[in-house]
Amino acid sequence: MTKSARLSSEKIEAYCQSGQTSQLAEELTSAPVAEAAEALGQTDNETLLEALSLLDNDRQGQVFALMDINRQIDFFRHVSKKRFARIFEHMPSDNRADTFQQLNTHDQATLLPYLIPDVRENVLNLSSYPFDSAGGIMSTDYATLHPEQNCDEALERVRGRESRNRMIYYLYVLDSESQLLGFISLKGLVTADPGEKVGNIMYKEFAFAHPDEDRESVAAKIEKYDLLALPVINRENQLLGIVHHDDAIEVIRTEQTEDMEKFMGIIPGSEILNYHQTGILGHFKKRVIWLAILVFVGFFSGMIIQYYENALAALMILAVYIPMVADTGGNSGSQAATVVIRAMALGELKLNNWARILLKEARISLLLSLVLGFLAFLLVMVLSYRSNLPIPHSIPYIAFGVALAMALQVITATVIGAGLPLLVKRFGGDPAIAASPAITTAVDITGLLIYFGMATLLFF
Repeated sequence: MTKSARLSSEKIEAYCQSGQTSQLAEELTSAPVAEAAEALGQTDNETLLEALSLLDNDRQGQVFALMDINRQIDFFRHVSKKRFARIFEHMPSDNRADTFQQLNTHDQATLLPYLIPDVRENVLNLSSYPFDSAGGIMSTDYATLHPEQNCDEALERVRGRESRNRMIYYLYVLDSESQLLGFISLKGLVTADPGEKVGNIMYKEFAFAHPDEDRESVAAKIEKYDLLALPVINRENQLLGIVHHDDAIEVIRTEQTEDMEKFMGIIPGSEILNYHQTGILGHFKKRVIWLAILVFVGFFSGMIIQYYENALAALMILAVYIPMVADTGGNSGSQAATVVIRAMALGELKLNNWARILLKEARISLLLSLVLGFLAFLLVMVLSYRSNLPIPHSIPYIAFGVALAMALQVITATVIGAGLPLLVKRFGGDPAIAASPAITTAVDITGLLIYFGMATLLFF
């Protein structure tokens, strides 16, 4: 076990209580930043303040930036604003803006006077962008070069950077108007001829984003071009900031979580919480709305069954296979929705190809219906072969009717499952909303109509 792996909140508190601050400082400095943040985040505010004071300013900002946002806010409200400001100023710029946005208006106004002018301006600038845009996740910690510098001078400039938080894997080449001309990797700079001009070896073709661009689009570009960072420029081609690859990963994870919640009928929240940090009431609010809506929608299923109660009373065997037909339809609809939503998220499907998509799903559902219909026929024959039926009905005829209803249900459910996300997207909504609970309920209603309609046509 490594030294850093043994760092825990209990050990930190024991060091503080025994006055072993030098040992604590050594362990906090040698431990990975993420592990130090995790351990310190579980301590009380007094211990956290004492432990952070043992670290240099840059380390304090890096560690505090990785703590849970709610822990940061709690710490903010229990320490002097002047002391918090010193830690806050040394956080990476994007994390700083995220923390500032989570504070209420009163707390923001309380903190701002204690910040140095440059940091105050930077925080207000970054916080002005919507959280789901490129500007909302970009950082201003980057290194720049001039095209007329030679590589040796550029390396000296990089070595002399005042901030150790800057991302220097890519070095951005700007002109006197701060317009982005290109970039060069640190590896390219180190291996180039020392006397070569930066402008001669820089990459002039590069991917970029605008500050109002959706963060999902930014993450997709970073993934597509396998970048460590993506520059964000304005309409005048001036460099405003960069989006790091780890921010792109966080965006993808957040969007997947939101889509998963929508897909399961859970209302996504704006708060940044995990399962344990969300209270019982919070979970209740997320889940109850969709379930309540679906209860009312599901009422129509009961009305359909009630409408055909005479048919059920005359031929009770029909009731046995209602769940099988309904569940199969729900599953096939959910499958189709999942495939279509995922393909749309990855950019594989375009909305203007809706007719082609539905036709393909219809052809797939036709093959599925043949297999599942045949299985339904066999199941009815095997499970109900000893059933007593009123004349002139027979088990093979009943099995044929159930199988036919099953086949039609699979076809309609698959088309509905593929079509609903496309329809929601057409009207500007999130396709994930038209997901599992909504599709299952819609398919239940259509399935019962098909099932009893087919029964009425064939048996009565």
